[in-house]
Amino acid sequence: MKLAIATDYKGSLGCPEDSLERIAGAGFTHLHWCHQWNTDHFYTDMEIAKIARILKNTGLVLLDIHGSDGSAGGSICTWYSTDETYRRNGVDLVMNRLRMMAMLQAEGTLMMHLPYIAEDTGEQQQANVMRQVDALRRSLDEILPSSRALGFPIALENFSGDTFKVTSLLFDEYPPDAVGLCYDSGHGNIDHKGQQAKGMEHLEKFLDRLQALHLHDNDGSGDQHQPPRYGTIDWERLMKNIGRSSYSRVISFEMSMAHTPFKDDPDAFLADARKRCLEVARLAGI
Repeated sequence: MKLAIATDYKGSLGCPEDSLERIAGAGFTHLHWCHQWNTDHFYTDMEIAKIARILKNTGLVLLDIHGSDGSAGGSICTWYSTDETYRRNGVDLVMNRLRMMAMLQAEGTLMMHLPYIAEDTGEQQQANVMRQVDALRRSLDEILPSSRALGFPIALENFSGDTFKVTSLLFDEYPPDAVGLCYDSGHGNIDHKGQQAKGMEHLEKFLDRLQALHLHDNDGSGDQHQPPRYGTIDWERLMKNIGRSSYSRVISFEMSMAHTPFKDDPDAFLADARKRCLEVARLAGI
């Protein structure tokens, strides 16, 4: 069975070659590119060509790219920034990832972070978020002609405590072939400031917009990025939802070694993770 895994299971910086070779050796077939997921790094043609050679040598296929909104400290590239210079830089960074997808013949989506409103977001903070959403609209309007021409939809990711108010607003304004949902099962399972996680309920309202997956587990207390069956996610319910959704691509997982017994052994981690991923992926029936 084909399965995708995030490239940054043991770190998101530096040369990815060793990580990719281990991924292929473990039997995964596709990649969710997650290196440089929160930095201002622009991939050069030389870097992309090197990655293309690694993919060819390992037989791996690029599914999605986790685009960066430059959320690392000191960023000057944020596609929803209310500073017009930083917003324009952020658009350029998104366009860089779209170009990378085209050069590497990706099969999926560009997954992006967005400003969001949580259950406890105050009125002033909500006003700030909506100003960021206005900036995001301008960025989407600039990016979508290229995104659609290349055939790579933008998938907006959910967060811990996310009410989906911003996501719902944008879904009302942009068509599903252009802007969809990237469901992060870990974020959707995190209890937010004493309130029980509601990610699965929100997902069930937007199954027709599901375009990408960040599947991983946790115990509800934090973003642990564990393989399936480590935590408290109801995988039967989740995979049933995915199976009846608009999602039809390779099942994709975003996992880390850090919160497993294999944090110092990448090969053992990958072998164990693949078994767990296979078990739950089959539940989707796609």
